[in-house]
Amino acid sequence: MTRALPRAHFNSSRLVRFLTENALTDAAPAGGDVGQKLGDWLNFRQAIALHGLLNPEPRPDPQPAHMRRAAMMTAEALGKHVDKVRAQLEQSIMQGAPPGSGLARIDMPLPEMDEPIEVKTAFEPYRRFYAAHQRQMESTVQKLRSQVRGQLSKSAGTLQQLATLDTAFESILSEREAALLAKVPKLLEKRFVQAIKQHLKQATELRAEGSEDAPSAQSSVNAWLMPLRQTMRSALLAELDTRLQPTLGLLEAFNQETPQEQ
Repeated sequence: MTRALPRAHFNSSRLVRFLTENALTDAAPAGGDVGQKLGDWLNFRQAIALHGLLNPEPRPDPQPAHMRRAAMMTAEALGKHVDKVRAQLEQSIMQGAPPGSGLARIDMPLPEMDEPIEVKTAFEPYRRFYAAHQRQMESTVQKLRSQVRGQLSKSAGTLQQLATLDTAFESILSEREAALLAKVPKLLEKRFVQAIKQHLKQATELRAEGSEDAPSAQSSVNAWLMPLRQTMRSALLAELDTRLQPTLGLLEAFNQETPQEQ
């Protein structure tokens, strides 16, 4: 009987669903209080700082409301800006950075394998490709998130507080986020190495049988390497979606709180 693939929870991130549905990691168990989990991640100083942000003392607004509104982007303009940056990063992953985007071009390694294949080093070009995209996403999304926060800071008190809170959460969780996302290429490498070993095993068996159909590394690229390359791009797109979630949450709050100002 074929073993059913585990399913991620419908409310998990796109990256978690992708890794689970492609059997790159096990599905995380449901349950658990989000607040309790967050509390477990905070150290003493972070908890005190966060408490102060959640219970702020009233302060006079140093800038008149009409001046703040004059400096604000409309919700539509801000949404278009976020969509544009997202589209540029998606194109960078799939086809290469679009001209004029300011993004460095990061090319996928050529789909060629020299013989004999060195299993221990074969994934290295792909590791560099994935890591370069991770760095590009991190810096670009951080800048975009800061820009959206800046617009919230020019709005009403509740949005100002949300912007301040988001700044704190980014500082608190960024290190943990980076450590978790660094595990993704390691999972992809594991799948990559398994595919290479399977290919080498089949080739050895065919040669031992004296078969003239024993595949070379290059002749079988379409059979095992091309799907892995597409899996890598799909993982990057899923990671981008996950990295953008805080920014999209800020944008949604901005849209809900400022419709009357459009």
